[in-house]
Amino acid sequence: MSAITNWLDRFCYKHPRFGIPNLMKYIVIANVLVYLIDMVSNGTFSYLLALIPNAVLQGEVWRLVTFIIVPETSGNLFFTALALYFYYFIGTAMEREWGTAKFSVFYLCGVVLTILASFLMKAAMPALGYLPLASMYYVNMSLFFALASLYPDVQFLLFFFIPVKAKWLAWADAALFAVDIIRYISRGMWPLALLPAIAFVNYLLFFGDRITVMFGGVRRRADPRVIHFKKAQKAAQEHKGYLHKCAVCGRTNTDHPELEFRYCSKCNGYYCYCQDHIYNHVHIE
Repeated sequence: MSAITNWLDRFCYKHPRFGIPNLMKYIVIANVLVYLIDMVSNGTFSYLLALIPNAVLQGEVWRLVTFIIVPETSGNLFFTALALYFYYFIGTAMEREWGTAKFSVFYLCGVVLTILASFLMKAAMPALGYLPLASMYYVNMSLFFALASLYPDVQFLLFFFIPVKAKWLAWADAALFAVDIIRYISRGMWPLALLPAIAFVNYLLFFGDRITVMFGGVRRRADPRVIHFKKAQKAAQEHKGYLHKCAVCGRTNTDHPELEFRYCSKCNGYYCYCQDHIYNHVHIE
């Protein structure tokens, strides 16, 4: 899993312009538009956009893309608005942290895996090929896992007044995934369990080495390459007066005091990176 993660990191580093800037903003806006059209079309518009395997095989290939913007809770305005707000908030936070390329790859992998799951479901139970069962619901919900891995202690105001840490929301999210999987299997609809499963697999592709951070119960063992930050900072201070210098772009904290700088514990040595490259660089072995 770490090999795949490293490959994805290298791909994003080599292709920084890959992807769509503000991707989640456009997805949320499109969801809102589809929801509004559904209000006057009785859900017909969503049906025309949904991922239905048999319809795709009959030539309606646009469904392989348009299912991304179909609201999952189109019958309830409050829950739809709340879900879209969280998707936008978490998606934009991840894009700021990762950069456009890596976040776009994360979402694209979720789309591809969902499409694959829909056709596997059809193969397992042919009757499912006529139904719009596959959606981005579980991939969007997996954004909570991603946020908890990046910011486990960030707090949300649940129902606008109850403070809850991201890692506890991730626990609740994991419980929902587990309940859905058990429910599908117990009802004999086990192919449907592929949808939450592949969403979690997509998360593991990017966060497999940080999953213990999300659950907050296990600390990493000491790594022989752990950075001694004070030693690294002292060595940097002795070199031309700055405290931090990005190993990728060369910017320093003296020239750019507004930037955040961090040392990478996965690189072999004392390598510092700015906020734009700490999660978007090739690890030095």
